[in-house]
Amino acid sequence: MSERAGCARHPADMLDTGIVTTVACGIAGLGAGRLGRCLLRRLRRGVRPPKLWCEVGVALLWTTAAAGNLAGAFPLWWMPVPLLLGWLAMMLTVCDLFAGRLPDALTLTAYPVAAGVLALAACAGRDPEMALRALSGAILFAGSYACVRLLSPTAMGAGDVKLAGSLGAAVGAVSPVAVMVTMVAAAVLTLAAACVARATTVPHGPAMLLPAWLATTFPAAMSVQTAL
Repeated sequence: MSERAGCARHPADMLDTGIVTTVACGIAGLGAGRLGRCLLRRLRRGVRPPKLWCEVGVALLWTTAAAGNLAGAFPLWWMPVPLLLGWLAMMLTVCDLFAGRLPDALTLTAYPVAAGVLALAACAGRDPEMALRALSGAILFAGSYACVRLLSPTAMGAGDVKLAGSLGAAVGAVSPVAVMVTMVAAAVLTLAAACVARATTVPHGPAMLLPAWLATTFPAAMSVQTAL
């Protein structure tokens, strides 16, 4: 009888643990967002986003990622990828919206960080092919954006090109097809934002970051074959 009761309580215990973890991620996101806002202010060309934008934004993204893991959207060893990408997405979004630029301090630093995190994920998931998928994604995303930049410099900012490589690596690790979906989504979102704002120029960074984060947090929602 006691063994049956213990087995019956086990799923509930797991659910309780998952909820606690999700809440903890949200609280940690508040702290990470606060640190990020302080970092942005200390950059050589500092950015001063409105209060709580970074904190609340990162908290929401981290809570959503933790909830996705709880729902089985991705394995636990993949968790650092959407968390770090969520933090980067929020920091760069406020930079692009309020300063009109994507700082090199974030876009270039993202490359070694992404390489390290994806290498650990490949080891934890016992998926040596992840490195090849990530490299292919980085080349595809960055190469496509670099071509647009060369053909029409006014149509693509240099910061967007620098960001494309690290995003391509993260999304490519999920699936090469997901990179194409992310690029198309970024273009559509930018066009929609320009139509709503009735402007010829709008920040493109947020439109890149949102679908990239969604692709790494909810890979099944991309409707493509994933390796996670």
